[in-house]
Amino acid sequence: MRVVDRAIVRLLPAVPRQVVQRLSAPYIAGATLDDARRTVAGLNAEGKLATVDVLGEEVTRAAEAEAVASAYHAVLDAIAGDHLDANVSVKLTALGLQVDLDRSLLATVVAYAAARGIFVRIDMEDSSCTDDTFLLYRELREARRDNVGIVLQSRLRRTLDDVAALAELRPSVRLCKGIYVEPPAIAYQGRDEIRESFVRVLHALLEAECYPAVATHDEWLLERVLERVEGMPRDAYELQMLLGVRERRASELVAAGHRLRVYVPYGERWYEYSLRRLQENPSLATMVATATVGRLVPGRG
Repeated sequence: MRVVDRAIVRLLPAVPRQVVQRLSAPYIAGATLDDARRTVAGLNAEGKLATVDVLGEEVTRAAEAEAVASAYHAVLDAIAGDHLDANVSVKLTALGLQVDLDRSLLATVVAYAAARGIFVRIDMEDSSCTDDTFLLYRELREARRDNVGIVLQSRLRRTLDDVAALAELRPSVRLCKGIYVEPPAIAYQGRDEIRESFVRVLHALLEAECYPAVATHDEWLLERVLERVEGMPRDAYELQMLLGVRERRASELVAAGHRLRVYVPYGERWYEYSLRRLQENPSLATMVATATVGRLVPGRG
């Protein structure tokens, strides 16, 4: 990341909320469940699948975690009631991982989804949550909950070992680069080594007969992925992208016969999510800075 981009990222929390909202709008379905329903229905009409995420993470009170779980129940009812081709993604910190709960909320959501024939993806957060995430995933699988999957990050040095440890479960795995800033002892730092790790992990997942949901917008990686899955049955893997990102490329992949799932976030916590996404994308952060200058300096709008 360039020096100027790092400086802009540090200033993002000072950017007016309305500017952040305008520039992040393509990446968020909206604040309400109805917004998410319309977005998913539109994606389905384009031949795309969806995974719905209720925005909110690192909650600090039990009541907040319970509200998030209730919101997921409503999402699951909407998916089933509208016959949408979608599943859900959940963050453990939103369901009380760091709050004094008995951790039953995740099991409740997964059971509620299972009763409706819907899959639940447990998102992977920063490395402080990794071991707990794997523990809870294993507990669910041991309880014969097969409608649940997990996420692995190629950025983390441990990930190949995690594939080996999970292989017996033949998990459904979303493979992504990972967005969390981690120290060099824990995570690869350079673009090329993160990419190389991504390819190694994908090969390991396929060798272990896992179901890979490959999440990337990186064209170099997409080309490697497409080479690797060539000739595989259509239902043996899927590609994933974020809402509002590389939409034309996503449509091309669908037209070429690939299953493609779009990550659809919605909810009142749009601002925190938007800041995180902007911090991941320096060029978009520069757009925010430009828009802010245009609002504050006459003649620059």
